[in-house]
Amino acid sequence: MQYFVPYAYRIADRHCNGDYPRDVGVLRPCHIFWGGPLIMIAVIMGLYQFTFTYSEMPVGWFESFFGWLSDTASTIIPDGLIKSLVVSGIIDGVGGVLGFVPLILFMFFGISILEDSGYLARVAFMLDRIFRIFGLHGSSVMPFIVSGGIAGGCAVPGVMATRTLKSPLERLATLLTAPFMNCGAKMPVFALLVAAFFADNEANVMFIITMIAWIGALIVAKLLRVTVIQGESTPFVMELPPYRFPTFQGLMIHTWERTWQYIKKAGTVILGISIILWALMTFPGLSDEKTQVFEKERETLKASVSASVLKELNFSNEDAELSSAAQTLKKKLKEIDARESETALCSSFAGRIGVALEYVTQWAGFDWRTNIALVGGFAAKEVVVSTLGTAYSLGETDPEENQDLAEALRTSTDWNPVVAWGLIIFTIFYAPCFVTVVCIAREAGSWKWGVFSMVFNTVFAFTLSVMVFQIGSRLF
Repeated sequence: MQYFVPYAYRIADRHCNGDYPRDVGVLRPCHIFWGGPLIMIAVIMGLYQFTFTYSEMPVGWFESFFGWLSDTASTIIPDGLIKSLVVSGIIDGVGGVLGFVPLILFMFFGISILEDSGYLARVAFMLDRIFRIFGLHGSSVMPFIVSGGIAGGCAVPGVMATRTLKSPLERLATLLTAPFMNCGAKMPVFALLVAAFFADNEANVMFIITMIAWIGALIVAKLLRVTVIQGESTPFVMELPPYRFPTFQGLMIHTWERTWQYIKKAGTVILGISIILWALMTFPGLSDEKTQVFEKERETLKASVSASVLKELNFSNEDAELSSAAQTLKKKLKEIDARESETALCSSFAGRIGVALEYVTQWAGFDWRTNIALVGGFAAKEVVVSTLGTAYSLGETDPEENQDLAEALRTSTDWNPVVAWGLIIFTIFYAPCFVTVVCIAREAGSWKWGVFSMVFNTVFAFTLSVMVFQIGSRLF
């Protein structure tokens, strides 16, 4: 070959335009157009598979450790506000953040391999022309993929992956739109709504949701680049490095530096945020009068059954088989507990915010219960499902076992497929979780961009949700 591979794409473009004679030995677009993108897709999917497959076990170890720590604290600390603060506010909050550490470590290890080998530069070069249409950069594809472009990623490492972009304008546009991807935290919400209202077309609906996230991110990036992030696009000038075999020491250094930055920056800030969220969903709590009402209900219920049934229920364990009378009593007691939890949640500061927001969110079809869940979702999107379970008198709800909640939504008069689509759209685009906001502020070098991502994303998401609900309600 007469020219080096780094110049093949540029020379090939000019060759097709007739700028080079036919006998010039270059790679033509017809030779590389399909091969390059297909290899890129395979590599990106390989990185995605590597990150989220091999990090699954260590993530499970972290979750088990913090679960054990939470159980231990629950056993040692007596019931009360201190126990709730330590278990729900500190251990669960910080543990949820540190649980991402294995995933981030594996992700940065994979990106370090692509960077040090020289392949990431070639991916950026190949996609630059497409992404430039929307004011982005060829290197923006990797943060999008890591954030959940294939569904199931995480916006935190996706935002941190924007460090591979050297141009400031495209980097800022990328880190502001990467959270639109369908991260793993959003997937339980989508799975719940799809199972409740679109069970016959689950795969197609999930594909549509993925496409909505990509299209929305590209359009918003273009909107930002012509408004708040105006400026000339940075020329994509790159000297492609030769392919190298990465050294193990270099990979370890790069991986650990980035992982430690995540632990140090995000892990410390989230502690305060977790405590604030716990306080919002705990205080002021139920009044003594309301608490006594639920206690009297329990006492009345227990007085209506025989002493043998009470004894059977009191001394049974989780795996014991109960008589039909004991099972009925247990179910009714759980219903009372669930209603008490719902009332307490509604009376909390977060609940009052949800009720107040209903005057506005009703235009998107969201009631106060949904508002409470979305308020919790500002901390972590997984909270949406569990909070909906509590708000609909179902108590603690496991996102993996949400059939009861799906049935509750499907039979509720406040829900229908149009409302579900409105919530799906809102979940895709509204404010990133607090950890991601912290990372955006850190990576952008200013907290104004973190605040901007919360305000702009929420307004944008709500506008789309209102459009979906208002138009859909008139058509269906």
